[in-house]
Order: sequence, then C-alpha cells, then structure tokens
Amino acid sequence: MRNRLASPGPMGTRPNTPAVIWLVGLTCLPEIIFTLAGSGLIGATGLRNWAVAHMAFWSGLLRGWEGLYPFQREVMFLSYAMVHGNLLHLIGNMVAVLALGGIVVARAGQRGFLIVYALSAIGGGLGFAVLGPVEIPMVGASGAVFGLLGAWKYWEWRDRRAVGADMRPLWMSLAGLALINVVLWLALAGLLAWEAHLGGFVVGWAWAAFVTPPARRGPAEFR
Repeated sequence: MRNRLASPGPMGTRPNTPAVIWLVGLTCLPEIIFTLAGSGLIGATGLRNWAVAHMAFWSGLLRGWEGLYPFQREVMFLSYAMVHGNLLHLIGNMVAVLALGGIVVARAGQRGFLIVYALSAIGGGLGFAVLGPVEIPMVGASGAVFGLLGAWKYWEWRDRRAVGADMRPLWMSLAGLALINVVLWLALAGLLAWEAHLGGFVVGWAWAAFVTPPARRGPAEFR
C-alpha cells in the first residue's frame, strides 16, 4: 500500500458581492473621467495630471516636502489606489480584484474584504515609502491587489499545513509571482512599483494570519 497525505479542498469563492462590485466601480470612475477628458469628449483638461499631483503617493511628502493641501501625506496612503496610469493599468488591477475578491469574501466576509483591501493599500504605500524612489509618484491599486493575494496564499498555506499536504505547489506559485514582478520590472524599464506589491502582500498575509482561527491538523489519508 502507498502512503499519501490528503490534499486540501478547492478554495471557496463568493463572486460579484456588492462590496467588491462597488469598490471596483468607484475605482473605475476616475479613469473613465480621465479617458473622456483626454479624448476631448468632456471639456475638462489636465485632470489626470491634477489627480497625480493631489492623489498619487509621493514619498517626498514623508521626507519634508510640503503638501498641496492639509493631510495630503496621510490621505495619499489610500488615494493613490484610486488613480491609475492608463486604462490598461486599471483593467489589469480590477480584473484581479474581481477574481480575488470572491475568495476573500468567502473566508472573511464583505467587511473583511474592504478592511484587508484598505490595509494592504496602506501597506503598499509603506513598502514604496521605505524601498521606492523619492522623486517618482506611485499610482494604482496593485498594492491592495497583492494584499488580497497575500491573504489567499496564507489561507492556502494554512489549509495545506492542516492536512499535511505538499507545500511545493504553494512555493512554486510564490516563486512565479516573484518572477512575474521581475519580468514586468524589466519590461517597464523599472517603472513597476514592486515595493508596493511587496508591502501589500506582507500586510495581506499578516492580516489573514491575525483574523483566521488556527486550523486543526487533519489526519493523513492512507491509500
């Protein structure tokens, strides 16, 4: 007889819940306005530049720069996730939110999803502030997206550990994420905020570890 450890079941998901849909919709709204303005369909011009100046994450504000309005250095830890570089940047992030949001909602509820999204955006800002350049602004929801990934991967790690399953698929997926970041960083000539990805992922993992009850170890399956 061959001895084999049980594998964890598939990760549950609750897609298209109101919290996820509303957050995606609100995040899409600025880019829709910027795109319409850039195409001349509405009269306002320069909106994207204004948004970057007022809503992007500027590490220099944490190093003595003067803000354009009161509390900008605090507001930017969340506002930067509402602004994207272009429509393609937005679509990529929002597709990921729609895919990962259902997994987080299934485990932590809609409130939990909103909490980890916000905390991961803050974590992404912290990662960029510590490791990123000072003079270049950072925009996009990828820090929050990687926080959702971090929570998902923590739950996968916990589930595999509980049943004694092989951890290699988990480590391979994490290595794949790191490789994708390296490839994109090279393809974008260094204009990838991997620092925000790292900060968001760490916060998402830590949040999931904090709020998830310890799993009981299941018995090994013998076949």
